[in-house]
Amino acid sequence: MSEPPRGEMRVLVVTPERALFEGPASAVVAPAFDGLVGILPRHAPFLTLLGTGSLTIRSGAGEQRFSVSGGVVQVANNLVRVVAAEAKPLAP
Repeated sequence: MSEPPRGEMRVLVVTPERALFEGPASAVVAPAFDGLVGILPRHAPFLTLLGTGSLTIRSGAGEQRFSVSGGVVQVANNLVRVVAAEAKPLAP
């Protein structure tokens, strides 16, 4: 995995079946088990349970949204890993 451009972070969204997204992002908003969490580049290390709701990934190319449920969100070394029990892309 290559380094993201300055001011961005890498994001990986996976389920047990497949990888849904891998790329750079300027912001991520994820449904944690107890509410929404916003993640920006160079966020402190973080780990939380993933709740049910809409995951939003913002980048220079716009934004991508996924419906997610169950799993974890991990942030470390400018990389956001979303490992979801269930996830599917949402229409723009």
